[in-house]
Amino acid sequence: MKKHRLLVLGTGGMAGAHVLGFRSCPNIEVVAGVDRDPARLAAFCAEHHIPKAFTSLEEALDWGQFDAATNVTPDSAHYATTLPLLAAGKHVMCEKPLAPRHADAREMAEAAAEAGVVNMVNLTYRRSAELAEAAKMVADGAIGELRHFEASYLQSWLTQDTWGDWRTDPKWLWRLSQSHGSTGCLGDIGVHILDFASHAAGQPITHISCRLATFEKAEGDRIGEYVLDANDSFTMQARMENGALGVIHGSRFASGYHNDLFLKLYGTEGAIELSFDFQRCWMRTCIGVDALRSKTWHEVSPTPVPTNYERFAQALDRGVGEDPDFARGAELQKVLDSATASHVAGGAELAI
Repeated sequence: MKKHRLLVLGTGGMAGAHVLGFRSCPNIEVVAGVDRDPARLAAFCAEHHIPKAFTSLEEALDWGQFDAATNVTPDSAHYATTLPLLAAGKHVMCEKPLAPRHADAREMAEAAAEAGVVNMVNLTYRRSAELAEAAKMVADGAIGELRHFEASYLQSWLTQDTWGDWRTDPKWLWRLSQSHGSTGCLGDIGVHILDFASHAAGQPITHISCRLATFEKAEGDRIGEYVLDANDSFTMQARMENGALGVIHGSRFASGYHNDLFLKLYGTEGAIELSFDFQRCWMRTCIGVDALRSKTWHEVSPTPVPTNYERFAQALDRGVGEDPDFARGAELQKVLDSATASHVAGGAELAI
């Protein structure tokens, strides 16, 4: 079996999960790590037994002895760090969002297509077998024509300490500060719920209206070097290509919820509901004349699907891209940019 040599770019946050995920793939060998922080880099490579360490991407590219990279840098660094990898002909998995601006995300997608390399955005919830099954059922016409949908992503780390104290931990504080690269709740979890809803529906969002909210969380809206100015909650109304209307919302103030996604799809011949609590997903359907008449819901347990890491590894073997690719990431970022523009325009509906 051919081994694909993988570079881990960025060693904070999600990087450990990437290493563990890729180490479960028999055709992947993690060969190097990159981080500008020498101490963090050394500790990470020691913990995960990674043989090579570089404090700059330029050094790693000069070395060059890797085939693919997983980009786990902060959101604002994805664009600047991914383009050199693509120019060097390296395959890339990039954390979401692909880039904080649609123009940059589109340029990344075009560069990946021109380079002819495998490219993928790590939209975490694509690992859900229930989401895959829902998308297949909608595509097969199981619920008829989609008419309405509801989607939400609820977190509570600003009100509960399940993930630690955000007031003292940089890995959470940066997510609240635009100057540290955060696009707020909308950019962080909005990209997930937009993908969750539109992937299951099998069609793009064509119109959006949005309102954002940033709440006071500390005296002077500041903790040390972190200005707490990124949005904490969002609400959106959306229309899809076939005219289906829906609501999408997300918040970091959803007390009682840890990290939960919900999706409801209502069609002319049935309905599908998904509930995802990060570790597992529940799915139920109400489909068919008898079920609709009696309002009977049935639990569905689909066959598990590969993780994103496994799918990227399989795509490297095939030499063919895998959804969600950079083009999908750019499409989602266009919706997010339009949502932000809508908020600036007082919540006006905008065409995408």
